[in-house]
Amino acid sequence: MSESFETLKLEVADFVATVTLDRAPVNAINRAMKEELIAVFDALHDRDDVRAVILTGAGKAFSAGADLKERPNIAGVHGAYPRHNRVTRASFDCVMGCGKPVIGAVNGPAIGAGAVLALCADIILVAEDAYLSMTEVDVGLAGGVKHVRRHFGESDARLMIYTARRMQGPDLLRMNVASACLPREALLAEAQKIGAEIAGKVPLAVQAAKRSFQVTEYMPLHEGYVFEQSQTAALSRTEDTQEAWRAFAEKRKPVFKGK
Repeated sequence: MSESFETLKLEVADFVATVTLDRAPVNAINRAMKEELIAVFDALHDRDDVRAVILTGAGKAFSAGADLKERPNIAGVHGAYPRHNRVTRASFDCVMGCGKPVIGAVNGPAIGAGAVLALCADIILVAEDAYLSMTEVDVGLAGGVKHVRRHFGESDARLMIYTARRMQGPDLLRMNVASACLPREALLAEAQKIGAEIAGKVPLAVQAAKRSFQVTEYMPLHEGYVFEQSQTAALSRTEDTQEAWRAFAEKRKPVFKGK
């Protein structure tokens, strides 16, 4: 099943959704794309037929970043920047907050806001000729430091932000920012393989694992583990966990219902 939007494409098959940024020529992020990302990821959060999500770009770019053509229209209007900033945050938060794991398949350049969007994914795969770049200092802007800092070491994060240097696919793998660096033609297949692996696990357990990553990120060890244990206790009473235990004992493939 596929759906088309003004700036995105959505396909769902075998419990894996693929969201493709599709705004030629370079998938620049305008307000319409932000609003569509929010709507799509909020819907995927709730859909029972989706257990994992792939986020990628159409064409040769993942995303060239924010559409700067919109900037002159908001710079001198009272209240325009707070509204702009609010929807921008929401377009990133909807990816991080989606209850289903998101696999970022970075097929080409991911620049500025495009790089931040890629860094919002749970698992990051990059094409060999792809790169991440934060070009805010080139155009007199600032932003993205916190998202970059979540994935890069301190020196590399500052190097990236201060110089607007391109961090190439192999470097992203070396820096442990990406889980894999692949030829572009193999990227989506690997993302789909990982998505299928995730979709085959206990759905509520995967969602609980993502929730634990979100909630415990800034918690001390003890409090974080206490939260995780509460998730396990709640899961033990669900139908799918009981089914997983029975299937293990009976040496058969489990059938999960998402309950």
